[in-house]
Amino acid sequence: MAFDIDMIKAVYDRMPARVEAARNVLGKPLTLSEKILYSHLWESNTDEAFERGKSYVDFAPDRVAMQDATAQMALLQFMQAGKEKVAVPSTTHCDHLILAKQGAEKDLKSSLTASGEVFNFLESVSNKYGIGFWKPGAGIIHQVVLENYAFPGGMMIGTDSHTVNAGGLGMVAIGVGGADAVDVMAGMPWELKFPKLIGVKLTGEMNGWTAAKDVILKVAGILTVKGGTGAIVEYFGPGALSLSGTGKGTICNMGAEIGATTSTFGYDDAMERYLRATDRADVADLANTIRPHLTGDDEVYANPEQYFDQVIKIDLSTLEPHVNGPFTPDKATPVSQMRDEAKANGWPMEVEWGLIGSCTNSSYEDLSRAASIAQQAVDKGLTTKADFGINPGSEQVRFTAERDGLLQIFEDLDATIFTNACGPCIGQWERSGNNERVNTIVHSFNRNFSKRADGNPNTHAFVTSPEMVAAIAISGDLGFNPITDTLINDKGEQVKLDPPIGDELPDKGFDVEENGYQAPAKDGSNVQVVVSPDSKRLQLLEPFSAWDGKNITGARLLIKAFGKCTTDHISMAGPWLRFRGHLDNISDNCLIGAVNAFGQATNKVKNQITGEFGPVPATARQYKAEGIPSIVVGDHNYGEGSSREHAAMEPRFLGVKAVLVKSFARIHETNLKKQGMLGLTFANEADYDKIQEDDTINFLDLVDFAPGKPLTIEFVHADSSSDLVLANHTYNQAQIGWFKAGSALNLIKEEAKK
Repeated sequence: MAFDIDMIKAVYDRMPARVEAARNVLGKPLTLSEKILYSHLWESNTDEAFERGKSYVDFAPDRVAMQDATAQMALLQFMQAGKEKVAVPSTTHCDHLILAKQGAEKDLKSSLTASGEVFNFLESVSNKYGIGFWKPGAGIIHQVVLENYAFPGGMMIGTDSHTVNAGGLGMVAIGVGGADAVDVMAGMPWELKFPKLIGVKLTGEMNGWTAAKDVILKVAGILTVKGGTGAIVEYFGPGALSLSGTGKGTICNMGAEIGATTSTFGYDDAMERYLRATDRADVADLANTIRPHLTGDDEVYANPEQYFDQVIKIDLSTLEPHVNGPFTPDKATPVSQMRDEAKANGWPMEVEWGLIGSCTNSSYEDLSRAASIAQQAVDKGLTTKADFGINPGSEQVRFTAERDGLLQIFEDLDATIFTNACGPCIGQWERSGNNERVNTIVHSFNRNFSKRADGNPNTHAFVTSPEMVAAIAISGDLGFNPITDTLINDKGEQVKLDPPIGDELPDKGFDVEENGYQAPAKDGSNVQVVVSPDSKRLQLLEPFSAWDGKNITGARLLIKAFGKCTTDHISMAGPWLRFRGHLDNISDNCLIGAVNAFGQATNKVKNQITGEFGPVPATARQYKAEGIPSIVVGDHNYGEGSSREHAAMEPRFLGVKAVLVKSFARIHETNLKKQGMLGLTFANEADYDKIQEDDTINFLDLVDFAPGKPLTIEFVHADSSSDLVLANHTYNQAQIGWFKAGSALNLIKEEAKK
């Protein structure tokens, strides 16, 4: 039986009337995305047709999900909100703080020791405030959510950008910062700019080596890492019906890599099969009673150009397997072109590691298809050239895969079975003997930014499907094309790998002895949450100070970031994950990965007090200590990547008042606003070039801060000349209130006192 079945029933009970009301207001057929959005309005039905990409709208999500790395800061903030219990079903999942090194058993044990303080904190906070707790080893948050909580037509937010994975079961599931999660858990409306809509029509049916992963790898190549910003991507068409539920989840998951607000599919037979296979027949039965409301209207899909802002068409029958990278997930290369592309770019051809898993590709179907390739290597006498690492998505997947012999196949090729956790995907991988060698790895993850997997800036990481990871790892050759190429076995014979085969769902059903779930106390009032003042891992939060009502003057440039500046550049993961609950300590990684436009170095900026060059965090701390405000300047799609709000909280903590860029990634812009920061964009992008290293910066009209009114900023150069720069913003009146109060949380606390 499903968790929170009464909540799901309530959603389905009200959905038909709300969908019909929205259809009447809009006067047209509706996409699935519109049905879900309009049926989750905070104020029930609406008499307003919201403008895509412009209208700010209050929503009422059905649930919240948090992973351990981001849950720390989210729950530290929630503890200040003055609430006794969360207002909506919420869960915490321990999956990020588990190091991949020796194998599941040893790694889990060592991680429980290393991060025990954090796990105990999360367990106690969850227990106190009515939050479901998934223990370390239970699985990766998004796979666990898909197996237990996702339901067609629902709306969920989560403190991880890949929350969008739940779109594989027809949800609108959106990654947010912890402050947004606090709003919803505190029973307040959640604000989102009404998304634009991108439709992807899938025709045909996959065959041979092509997998669901190739759909999103292709889409990423078309839209790039920012092409989906501010939009929901809705997949439809006969090809969509041929995809499994977990395959759909894979496609939605990597929608985060194109900047999409989320991605989703209409409810279909594959989703129903997955619901029933994961012990949620009750949800499937309920969904079937309102099935027409859980997908887009027929006319929308028949004439998509009339109802979507952009339409992409992909024929699955002709779609070729892709290998994307290195260093960015949108550099898409069909496998048939990889050898030539690699040679032309000088990419290392020898593949050292093949990694299968992560929240993107760790389902039973993924493991079974990859195992079919691994079994061929055993049967055909092939020696694997690269090392193998496997991260099952959940304990249920791991237990079932072990029962069915899938894991043994990988172990026969000397694969390391890591814990049911994120591991290498988010930098939690202690890779031996790597240093900073130039090398190549292939994986089935979603992101491949520089340093992300192993901390080595010279590791060329390529994203592909699990079955392609297996094939390329067996060959040890980045340019290997299993469709056409052969390998030499232990008898000196040329052999060819057959296309992968696998099971959408296990024939014997899923099974698990202990899934790792812990229900919260019915009454948490007596649960004590203790944070030691001497802790290096956890730190209770102090409220950020409110705006003093004056123009910011005499500010200094902390850094002018050049080129790609993701949340990994602003607040690195990997070893820094251990400080995610300690704002002061983790602020020592603030912007250390950003490339300074002056000198093209990382973590080296000019201190305007001393005239010397030093680390970004230390420079910011000195400015703050001497009462000097600072600002950050950036390029396009600033804050791309993870939802981590630390990338906003750290600069705020270190005295940065504003971030001025050419364009923002959606989640990061919202996070800046929530923390009381000014997130601004150049009205004229060419003004980026006017910013000089030793400028003194004055805001001339911040006292008149108002929606739709640009701000004027004066940059006074060392020679006393100056430039006036016009800065746009997207703040509405409520968000300006966050800025004035010092943060959105400060306002929540004020409301709780009333």
